[in-house]
Amino acid sequence: MTDSIKIKEKVKERYGKVALSGDSCCGPSISIESGGGCCSGNNNAVLQSSQSAAQIAELVGYDLNDLNSIPTTSMLGAGCGTPTKFAFIKEGDTIVDLGSGAGIDVFLAANIVKGSGRVIGIDMTDEMLEKARKNAADNGYTNVEFRKGDVEERIPVEENSVDVVISNCVINLTTDKVKTFREIYRILKPNGIGRMVISDLVTDKQIAEDISLIDPERWCSCIDGALTKENYIDSIKNGGFDIV
Repeated sequence: MTDSIKIKEKVKERYGKVALSGDSCCGPSISIESGGGCCSGNNNAVLQSSQSAAQIAELVGYDLNDLNSIPTTSMLGAGCGTPTKFAFIKEGDTIVDLGSGAGIDVFLAANIVKGSGRVIGIDMTDEMLEKARKNAADNGYTNVEFRKGDVEERIPVEENSVDVVISNCVINLTTDKVKTFREIYRILKPNGIGRMVISDLVTDKQIAEDISLIDPERWCSCIDGALTKENYIDSIKNGGFDIV
């Protein structure tokens, strides 16, 4: 098994457990002691249970009124920002959310695009897809769908068909970010119509110079797979985008 496959399998395992438990270690609700890390498996990383899922999401910038309009079970505290807030989504748009989890950003976008638009969530974790699809069915969302896909291999969406690609703290978990951005470029509408809005983590110095030296457990920390800002921008450029 290659190093990248080992990391992907560990990410699937970790986020499958998050989907089943409803608890994430990647949100701002974490108290970390004695070197515990996000998704590290350290028992000292504990959710502050006094906070609701909506309150936890609000800490990274979500609007509480918006959160009250979507399923509570779509909020897992796994994001690091609010891409829907900055994406200028409008009614009728086609949106793709990469690493959609239980569907928080999908449902927020769906409320904006309404019946004339559609939102497609992409995730590679079966448990997350099951949870998201149940959330959609239980809450009457007819303008969303959730598809299984590996975003750095091939996003299961037609080329030149998407108005906005969003993603929330997921691309840092991929092992080949250039391939991921190439796939994003492929599915976006051409001629400056399509756009992407990404919330993600960058680091002051490169952590993973050699992927073979990385422990897959640590990759799930949402940190070990992060790039410096410069390398992140280079990955976007190498994926086909022009930086203006």
